[in-house]
Amino acid sequence: MTNTVTTHTTDLSGTWTLSSLNAKHTLTMPVPGDVHSALLAAGIIPDPYVGRNEADVQWVAEQDWVLERTFDITDAAATDSWYLDLAGLDTVVDVYLNDALVLEADNSFRRYRPDVTGKLVPGTNRLKLVIRSSVRESAERQAKQPFYIPYSTANSPIPNGSMLRKVQCHFGWDWNIAIAPLGVYEPPLLKRLAEARVEHVTTRQDWHQDGSVDLVVTAALFATKTGHASVSFDLDGTVQTLDVDLARGTTTVEHVFPVRQPNLWWPAGSGEQALSRLVVSVGGDRVEKTIGFRRIELLTDPDEAGSRFAFRVNGVEIFCRGANWIPADALFSRVTQAGVEDLLQSAVDAHMNMIRVWGGGFYEPDWFYDLCDRLGLMVWQDFMFACNLYPSTTDFLDNVAAEVEDQVRRLSSHPSIALWCGDNELVGALTWFEESRRDRDRYLVSYDRLNRTIETTMKKAAPDLIWWPSSPAVGPLNFGDAWHADGAGDMHYWSVWHENKSFDNYRTVRPRFCSEFGFQSYTSMPVIHQFAAAKDLNIASPVMESHQKNAGGNERIAGTMFRYFRFPKDFSSFVYLSQIQQGLAIKTAVEFWRSLKPHCMGTLYWQLNDTWPVASWSSLDYGGSWKAMHYMVRRFFQPVAVAAIPSDDGKTIALSMVNDTREAVSIEVQTFLVSLSGERRPLMAASGTCPADRAATLVELSAADIPEGMLLFWTFEASDGARGEGHYVPGTYKALDLEPSGLHLTTASQDGGIDVTVSAKSLALHVMIEADVAGRFSDNAFDLTAGTSRTVRFTPSTPGEGPSPVFTVYDLQSSAG
Repeated sequence: MTNTVTTHTTDLSGTWTLSSLNAKHTLTMPVPGDVHSALLAAGIIPDPYVGRNEADVQWVAEQDWVLERTFDITDAAATDSWYLDLAGLDTVVDVYLNDALVLEADNSFRRYRPDVTGKLVPGTNRLKLVIRSSVRESAERQAKQPFYIPYSTANSPIPNGSMLRKVQCHFGWDWNIAIAPLGVYEPPLLKRLAEARVEHVTTRQDWHQDGSVDLVVTAALFATKTGHASVSFDLDGTVQTLDVDLARGTTTVEHVFPVRQPNLWWPAGSGEQALSRLVVSVGGDRVEKTIGFRRIELLTDPDEAGSRFAFRVNGVEIFCRGANWIPADALFSRVTQAGVEDLLQSAVDAHMNMIRVWGGGFYEPDWFYDLCDRLGLMVWQDFMFACNLYPSTTDFLDNVAAEVEDQVRRLSSHPSIALWCGDNELVGALTWFEESRRDRDRYLVSYDRLNRTIETTMKKAAPDLIWWPSSPAVGPLNFGDAWHADGAGDMHYWSVWHENKSFDNYRTVRPRFCSEFGFQSYTSMPVIHQFAAAKDLNIASPVMESHQKNAGGNERIAGTMFRYFRFPKDFSSFVYLSQIQQGLAIKTAVEFWRSLKPHCMGTLYWQLNDTWPVASWSSLDYGGSWKAMHYMVRRFFQPVAVAAIPSDDGKTIALSMVNDTREAVSIEVQTFLVSLSGERRPLMAASGTCPADRAATLVELSAADIPEGMLLFWTFEASDGARGEGHYVPGTYKALDLEPSGLHLTTASQDGGIDVTVSAKSLALHVMIEADVAGRFSDNAFDLTAGTSRTVRFTPSTPGEGPSPVFTVYDLQSSAG
């Protein structure tokens, strides 16, 4: 592909030639893009996500690949000053311009700007990128280490991923495919350097007691020679132009915008998301930032239980309701802005106000954080280190420092980013490997050098950011077991899943902030049909096992069913029941921990989304449809909610009310006894007031008031308009001799959607309607008593396209046969 360079910036995106270095394969590839997707489009490899094709495509990462394209430049322009602006190079990439080596990149998280002045020629120019095999490069770097650096073999079938500054889950994870993708993920740009360019822009907000704020904008300008330039600062149309004397290299310019009455940015559910636009430009180059005026603090002051872990925004403490975010897809080319927005919108629709960008993926693109800014999703931002040990050699740490500087300066102005965390589970990883257990001092010092490099670089780039050393962590310079320490810091609590403990075990810990906890389920039947044939629809089939990446995961799902439920009658019922028990597990944790407020001030479950179709801890299916759990999340994450919390001895049941709003709310509850045939009779009514931003017990019931063979149901209404319902089962569902529920479905098309009415003759618990096409229900995973019905709206993802949806309905009784 050839085009003529005529402007200040030329985007070299488009169709490039892709070939293996051994010339066995030659094809075209869209850039930005990834090599696997290009090979799939050319028919060279099968779809990695289907069947057991994963093993058949792993050879791609073992090869070196070459990307090439040409472009034309005029005679006059060839002698100007030029540079390439390159980001998202994955990962070890040699860049040649007209056969001259201009860059040796080895960090997919860095932005590179190699000077190519004098390398361009009048007429046709050739740009070539040689992408080295990350499998080979990581092995070679491991061999050069002064001592062996262990990595998580349980997560990463492809070894030594921690040697490279690359997405760590590309080497596999206990929910991800292991194919080590490679490619170019940002548009390659050729830029003319006039008198200067904007190297980066950072902002600081200096708040005053009268509520006004000074927005301090710092711009770093780069020039190749001394001179003069006019720099424009534009905040929402208020423009200031400064004449600047340029030094050779970097010149720093600062401008202050006084804002007397700023419109504040608030997290979702706490207020509006007021946003401003900042543009800094010089000599035809410009940087645009999204700004939100807000003050944010992390409260870690000591108290009687240890020390707090709570976020305060604009003077108001915010209980964080949310989930962990992993890459939107295992292959870059399958990520779309619309798809990501749908996933994030689903988080907000389920009353979330925070997501954690987990440290084994990407620093996401600017448009991702723009979406979070607009949606009011606070972001817990990990630096990209996860579940491994890492080198601490000078070259590695220098590379990390450059990465941190790039990313912090790029992202720190986003109002959504609440906290920057050094890594995911690296302190715990010190206990996972024989080498680090045997020589803890060596590996701990090595870890501390890495962690300190990240912290000091971050603080130098943006001193006012909130830093947290690791997740989980009790606090700075505390290298203890934060998985089971619930008195201070953030906690990852995995005993229910990894140690196969009961759901009730969640009530044995009292976290200050739980940033990871989860329970697996299978992906929904429509998604399973995308990768499995009819003969594969068995949990123990090789195809289904290849789409379960957590060792022992299938056994744990099945074992939990034996503990709580009657075993399902068929494969689809097994899938349904796995999703119900997943939702019940996370519901048990969240409802109890929210009842502890303000002792606990955040719950971020693992995980929101999937990277490919797989059994996992996600509440959203691959593709964005809601699993049963996500419908439950929308209920138990309501800002005002009521939950049943049994006492430790099981003799009493407290109806706990929680209020995450800034106003007191009055709550009225009606309780009922429901027989196993679904007959319903009133038990008692209660009302109370829940103070602003607190949890309290509304009423306490005696378990003896619930006769054998009866269940406790309730409905509630709050003065702010919130309402909901729930039920409590003393003991296990499998002990219930439920009568046939007699579920019946009717449908009616309405305004681009379909109204689905489900009715029950008897008690139907956890009614789940499933469509065979992608889309969303207005409600799901609900209960019906005898003779009742409910109508929900199904909205297809692509209305009017394809055949009419076919609906299937499940509940506990019918799923057991």
